[in-house]
Amino acid sequence: MHLAYPVVLSALLFCTGLYGVLARRNAILVLMSVELMLNAVNLNLVAFDVWLSRTAEETLHSGQALALFTIAIAAAEIGIGLAIVLAVHRNRGTADIDKLRDTAEGHDPDGTGGSGGPGGSVSDSDADAPTTRAAVTKAEATA
Repeated sequence: MHLAYPVVLSALLFCTGLYGVLARRNAILVLMSVELMLNAVNLNLVAFDVWLSRTAEETLHSGQALALFTIAIAAAEIGIGLAIVLAVHRNRGTADIDKLRDTAEGHDPDGTGGSGGPGGSVSDSDADAPTTRAAVTKAEATA
């Protein structure tokens, strides 16, 4: 088999994973896309190992050893990543990356000026201010 076939397949897998990382908003789907990219790298490592071992007549198989190392790193990464995603989902109620980024920066996703947003910080007395002003205005109108 020619080297071009697994390399083209690996490039397609990597591009699909890259698109998934850039376009998805769900953290679990982003982790799956990263795994797809790592599997594309593994396919490349094994394909080049087989190609080089045929030409160099060596039996070291360093590409396959690197692929096993990458699989072990990917398993650890997905275990820690899923634990973090589950903890964040339990605390925040969502795994949407955009919403998590907005809450981490301290402003509302719709930009209405919540705590820390463009309208400044909101204290307890400021939170009740619009209802108090409305009550005062209504009381003055009725008086």
